Amino acid sequence: ADKVRESFIEFFRDGNGHTFWPSSPCVPHDDPTLLFANAGMNQYKPLFLGQCDPALAMAKLKRATNSQKCIRAGGKKCDLDDVGKDVYHHTYFEMLGNWSFGDYFKEGAIKMTWECLTVKFGLDPERLYITYFGGDEVKAPGVPADEETRQIWLKYVPPERLLPFDAADNFWEMGDVGPCGPCTEIHYDRIGGRDAAALVNMDDPDVLEIWNNVFIQYNREPGGLKELPAQHVDTGMGFERLAMAMQGKQSNYDTDVFQPLLDRVATLSGKTYGRADSKPDVAFRVISDHIRAVAFSIADGQLPSNTGAGYVIRRILRRAIRYGYSFLDLNEPFMHALVPSLAGQMGDAFPELKAQQQLIERVILEEEESFLHTLANGIERLEARLNEFKSTKVLPGDVVF
Repeated sequence: ADKVRESFIEFFRDGNGHTFWPSSPCVPHDDPTLLFANAGMNQYKPLFLGQCDPALAMAKLKRATNSQKCIRAGGKKCDLDDVGKDVYHHTYFEMLGNWSFGDYFKEGAIKMTWECLTVKFGLDPERLYITYFGGDEVKAPGVPADEETRQIWLKYVPPERLLPFDAADNFWEMGDVGPCGPCTEIHYDRIGGRDAAALVNMDDPDVLEIWNNVFIQYNREPGGLKELPAQHVDTGMGFERLAMAMQGKQSNYDTDVFQPLLDRVATLSGKTYGRADSKPDVAFRVISDHIRAVAFSIADGQLPSNTGAGYVIRRILRRAIRYGYSFLDLNEPFMHALVPSLAGQMGDAFPELKAQQQLIERVILEEEESFLHTLANGIERLEARLNEFKSTKVLPGDVVF
């Protein structure tokens, strides 16, 4: 997986003239419109809007690339309820990205995308399906179907693998306000040797979006869409999904992105992670996913709390604890014990994990001790009341309240 990340950055930095620009914190400290960084483009918002202070180094960027730390567990982009139940959604994930600020546009972005996937990474072109914006007068009034993008893609793929969709799938927005535009997505069929066009955007676990090219042409304002003074490109590819494709796995959790964490959970719980759709397996996935979101948030300065982003982090941590308690018999603090494995695995790419490791472990342990005490007391009280009303099998509303 580390090689996948390095190869992507190498392709754009060394082969296509992009500046490596480090990931911003996963918890924005200067953007009140977002709880978390939910996409690679967030930190470049001033550039897209033409509002970047010319004295800043960022203002000189024309092309950039990196792997951005993202969390989708609150606000407009929230995948929390799916995490663990399937094998490809995550609370924390990395977004491999390349950006153009008034430099190349649709033609250049699509050409580099295709070369990166099929030449640099060697993915089978026959397994790739492309979507583009087909128009949507309700959610994107006045924005025409993106025929230009369709014509460019026809240089690389046959028309039967080129599919139009409305704004829900192919008009990307970072939030209720902010830079936005039509997008074109690349979907990968993990099976191959078939026509999978009908499965694109149908939540099929074997046909997954891996890359999204957003053509930033507009700014969403309270009164509607307004054209930007310059055209930009924001592209992002799910690192975990690409690793899955490159390693020939059927699940993101079967890659070396998650295996060290799953192995550590197995050691702590004395249980084995398989591939059955069972509650224990869901618990393994929830825990190995959630520790990443919690640890990176704390490393970036966001502690668990009762409000805002801090409450979301506390909720994520407690969800992991509850799954371990309920389905893996982990009745003592265990989440903090995963931090050394995570820091050892990802600390070279993201040094803040190692630098803040002791703080992360201490904060998580304190949260665990508090919540496990509450959880044990609550379950004891609940079971007592359930026994009290065993004959009727109904808990009265006042008791529940």
